[in-house]
Amino acid sequence: MKTIGMIGGMSWESTAIYYREINEGIKAKTGSLHSAKIILNSLDFQEIERLQHSEDWSETAKILKGAAKSVERAGADFLIICTNTMHIVAPEITEHLSIPVLHIADATGEKLVKEGIKNVGLLGTNFTMEKSFYKGRLLEKYGIETVIPSKEDRALVHKIIYEELCRGVIKQSSQDCYLEVIEKLKGIGAEGIILGCTEIGMLVSAESTISRMYDTTKIHAEQAVNFALE
Repeated sequence: MKTIGMIGGMSWESTAIYYREINEGIKAKTGSLHSAKIILNSLDFQEIERLQHSEDWSETAKILKGAAKSVERAGADFLIICTNTMHIVAPEITEHLSIPVLHIADATGEKLVKEGIKNVGLLGTNFTMEKSFYKGRLLEKYGIETVIPSKEDRALVHKIIYEELCRGVIKQSSQDCYLEVIEKLKGIGAEGIILGCTEIGMLVSAESTISRMYDTTKIHAEQAVNFALE
């Protein structure tokens, strides 16, 4: 079994889900008392969040590169970055490592291709919904077109992530808002919905709606499990 390197804490709420999903995946595939071999560097999200909203991506890249190198030195065989948004600096991290980095958009893109999805709705932070690092990768590598909510709905989705989900706050009213946004995305052609922030699965899931949902946290964790056991 390979050792999984993880950069987490962004937020720790979803990192905890990653840890559980990976260990449950290892147990399901190997049985007995097996659990995942993991090296985790968990960052202080307050610092990262401040830099995100000031759009100081070079400084966030510096912090994550340091975390990635520490995980590599500790003996990880590969790395996952336990957040969608911070894959905006994934190229800078990857070029400084000698171990593979499993990109969350690749894990998601491969899943969508297998299920025949050609047009997908994307929910996430404003950075993930609006910038090209995620949508562009899905289009260029997998031929998948992405639709995003209106400006007003993007602001609402973003606010709920930072003010509620990253703090472990779950509200029925916020779930209702997300489900309404999902219906609007379906109305403009989305065949499925990417839960493109690792906390969104705390709020909505396949049980919440008849829409085809793609929880990136679970998809990324499953990819890590499979890679670890190759």
